[in-house]
Amino acid sequence: MHEKKVTWGRALIEIAILVALFTLVQYFITTGLLNRYYQINLTVMCINIILAVSLNIINGFTGQLSLGHAGFMAIGAYASVIMTTMLDQPFIIGILAACVIAALAGFIIGVPTLRLKGDYLAIATLAFGEIIRVVLQNIDYVGGPAGIVGIPKLTTWPLLFGATIITIVVIVNIINSSYGRAIISVREDEIAAELMGVNTTKYKVLGFVVGALFAGLAGAMYAHYFYIIKPETFNFLKSFDILVIVVLGGLGSTTGAVIAAVFITLLNAFLQKYAAVRMILYALTLIIVMIYRPQGLMGNKELSRKTFSRIWSGKNGPVRNK
Repeated sequence: MHEKKVTWGRALIEIAILVALFTLVQYFITTGLLNRYYQINLTVMCINIILAVSLNIINGFTGQLSLGHAGFMAIGAYASVIMTTMLDQPFIIGILAACVIAALAGFIIGVPTLRLKGDYLAIATLAFGEIIRVVLQNIDYVGGPAGIVGIPKLTTWPLLFGATIITIVVIVNIINSSYGRAIISVREDEIAAELMGVNTTKYKVLGFVVGALFAGLAGAMYAHYFYIIKPETFNFLKSFDILVIVVLGGLGSTTGAVIAAVFITLLNAFLQKYAAVRMILYALTLIIVMIYRPQGLMGNKELSRKTFSRIWSGKNGPVRNK
């Protein structure tokens, strides 16, 4: 009983911190203390968190190598814009359509390709992302190579904050469930998992579908904030940028994905002042981090309640991923 009270107490503290953070940012936006430049970077940061956390369930927890995450983001972006701009549906319908269609695409591409492993899977997912981009370039209904312009700005701070928190909470709960343990077993030793009766293809597809769903959500948020989308926005380099965040944070760490997304966003914002050498400094920073921290910023560890309990109690020692 006492342990339950402590758990609920910590949960209430976490909720209070999130509410305080949301309220503080909302106040800054309302009063104009957070100007347009900082609002854009805040939006990019939240979208990067959604993309990194969703890709991490595929690459980090399931142990697959997907290079086509931008393709799911593109599907979500275009699906939501078609619903809101061309079919005059509410934004919530556009978001749901983005998530469902992206998840369906994840299932369709996941069933045949996730029987592949390693480099073969990477090539297949890379090809999928490029197919999506080229197909969008040749559909006049969605503007072809020029894309769609004049998209209404429907992404607000409350929606963006809610989408980010929902993404993290859902994926963390999946990983901590029996489904998550099965997914992780596929990463650790696929042959052993099969011998223990785990349907490895099923759980790889599940991870792929969940990752695609939230990539679609990120696409919807992106499209309705930046007014314009075009196929070239969702090219291979976009998928690579997301992969860099996941690897930098630590494969198999949701906390690491969040921290790395914040770090990369702030780094890009800072380096905009040095446009001539921006990519050199960006690459050099990543090289230095990976030399001194090759397992990523967090490895496969999480900042959980258990971690903080150890810190508060003064206990030192290894903290395993829950």
